[in-house]
Amino acid sequence: MEGICGRKGDRMSKKWYRVQKLKAIFVLALAVVFTNAVVSYGNTVKLIHNQQWVTDAYKVITQLESIQSTLKDTETAQRSYLITADADDLQTYLTAVGQTNNNIQVLKNLTVNNHQKQQWISLLEPKINNRLNILQQEIYLEKNQGLKAVRQQILSDNDKKIGKEIHQLINDSLKTEQNLLHQGMQQSQANSQKAIVTFFIAAIVDLVLVALLYDLLWRYIKQLQQTELALRQSENRLRAMIDAEPECIKLIARDGTLLEINAEGLAMMEVESADILIGKPVDAVIVPKYKAAFANLHESVCQGNKGTLEFEIVGFKGTRRYIETHAVPLRNESDGTFIHLALTRDITQQKQAQQKIREQAALLDVSTDAILVRNIHNQILFWNKGAERLYGWKAEDAVGKNVLQLLYKEISPQLEDADLRVMNTGEWRGELHQLTREGKVIIVESRWTLIRDDNGQPKSILSVNTEITQQKQLEAQLLRSQRLESIGTLAGGIAHDLNNILSPILMSVQLLQNKLPDSQSQQILQTLENNVKRGANLLKQVLSFARGIESKRTIVQIQPLMAEIEQIIAQTFPKSISCQIDIPKNLWYVRGDITQLHQVLINLVINARDAMPNGGILRIAAENLVIGEHSAQINIDAKVGSYIAIVVTDTGMGMSSEVQQRIFEPFFTTKDVGKGTGLGLSTALGIIKNHGGFVNVYSQVGRGTQFTVYLPASTFRDTHSLSQQLESVIKAREEKK
Repeated sequence: MEGICGRKGDRMSKKWYRVQKLKAIFVLALAVVFTNAVVSYGNTVKLIHNQQWVTDAYKVITQLESIQSTLKDTETAQRSYLITADADDLQTYLTAVGQTNNNIQVLKNLTVNNHQKQQWISLLEPKINNRLNILQQEIYLEKNQGLKAVRQQILSDNDKKIGKEIHQLINDSLKTEQNLLHQGMQQSQANSQKAIVTFFIAAIVDLVLVALLYDLLWRYIKQLQQTELALRQSENRLRAMIDAEPECIKLIARDGTLLEINAEGLAMMEVESADILIGKPVDAVIVPKYKAAFANLHESVCQGNKGTLEFEIVGFKGTRRYIETHAVPLRNESDGTFIHLALTRDITQQKQAQQKIREQAALLDVSTDAILVRNIHNQILFWNKGAERLYGWKAEDAVGKNVLQLLYKEISPQLEDADLRVMNTGEWRGELHQLTREGKVIIVESRWTLIRDDNGQPKSILSVNTEITQQKQLEAQLLRSQRLESIGTLAGGIAHDLNNILSPILMSVQLLQNKLPDSQSQQILQTLENNVKRGANLLKQVLSFARGIESKRTIVQIQPLMAEIEQIIAQTFPKSISCQIDIPKNLWYVRGDITQLHQVLINLVINARDAMPNGGILRIAAENLVIGEHSAQINIDAKVGSYIAIVVTDTGMGMSSEVQQRIFEPFFTTKDVGKGTGLGLSTALGIIKNHGGFVNVYSQVGRGTQFTVYLPASTFRDTHSLSQQLESVIKAREEKK
């Protein structure tokens, strides 16, 4: 064995050495070819650049000579016209002027990328334009003053100076461009010679590399022939191993015909020889309803994808089998395409067992209870129709999910205790709070049973859940009604005692008012007296509520009520809370119980105070409002008519949408234990609705809350009656005086 391993290691080492050698030669050849290409490209770029340089220099020289020649033609035609006054000479002069301007523009375009030449042109162009202007002035001078005046102009020093400067600039530029042209031609010749020498050197190196590669390839071909013989031997050994495989192995061509199959595959197909199947379509034995799915799988595998499929076949002797195939793509090295390699096994017995399970599951689906099975890792294994109806998740959505993440918002101690109990005793029964797909919390009566495997180890947990949410809600409502009834009875008894306590307080306040005449004491005592009377009225209201007696209603003015609320705020609220009250003088009246309305406003401002523990602004405003049909349709509690709108706004912490939906529920509170009963807003809402009004709430977390109370305004008849009563009282007092 060690000798075999040693020889195998030597062969692998030699093969690795040959491959590395070929790679090194190939990399070297690529490097040489790449170097030659880079050098050739560089030489070519230089030649092109030099040629372009020479061409540009030649064009510049041509344009300079053309400008010089055209200027001479311009002056000649102008002088001839001055002497002869021939129109043809004038036309020749004008043509030469236009040609000069065109030549200057062409020269600019040729030197647009040369900053130095552009500067030179910027010097030359004004002088040429100046010279052309002088020639034009001489023509005008000849027409107006005669030839003698022109002769003096021509013989002036300024005229000669401009001509010499233009001539000198053009000659200097011509010499410079000619020198550049000569240098460019010399450089081009040198680059050409260098390119030729480089080409011959590269050709010699390439010939040496070709000879070396030919020798290596010839040796490699001989080694490949030896390798081919070894591969055939290895193929025979591999064939024997595949035939010994206990599962069917098939090799399928791209056109769907069978290329290879092992001995187990022949037994599955119920044939004696592979010649019967080789070259035939593999889907011939597949049941028709599965042929389309198999064709899709085969097409996907031939595109390079893996896949799995379960289908049914009929053997050549008529035996029906369910099989599962695992298909992988096998690359064809000749053309790079993929063929289909399938590993297939018989799953007939497994399918029959699954069918029995499905039949049993169908019986469980008849149950109205939610029945689910989960393993000890809380992964859902079974989910019946009752569970679909109760929780809203389909079986395909629930199976495989973690039951704790699917049905529970958080892991409660009760749930942990249930898991521990079912593992220790094998069963558990109790109530659980669970979630539906829509996020609704429901209460179920749950019964858990532990299922063990053949070795007695915990395997899964069967849960049967029955919803009792409505039953629990009815029980809670009954308990709440009983509690409210008890509170009413207790409040009736306490009210009598409190009424007896308030009587001496009220008498003491009245005595103190006579003994303390100063204004500050009188104001404090008056506030105390008003609140004692308000407390007495509240006690009467509690007694009336406990006995079922309707409270007495009168015409109420909101302004005095607001003044009392403002006084209470100023005396009892923290100084960090600023109160702003805006009550118009023409505010309408309200028909109602002043004590109850006082209770509503007190509850609202106290809630506003509690919402601003760090201080803020409390605003109370009121206005007259007429609600039309459109506004009444928007708010379900509103009716068409006249209302007084009282707005209480704070800049406190605000409320979330979830809290806003529950603030009017009895006993619901967000305050700490002992700081609130949860009855303030529910009582206020009851009073507002009892007065025929309604309330709107708007709040944002961190931005504050606004309560708007709408109370029906009193009719003109009620207001007129109140005025008559006030007049009669005033008249009676005057008669007594």
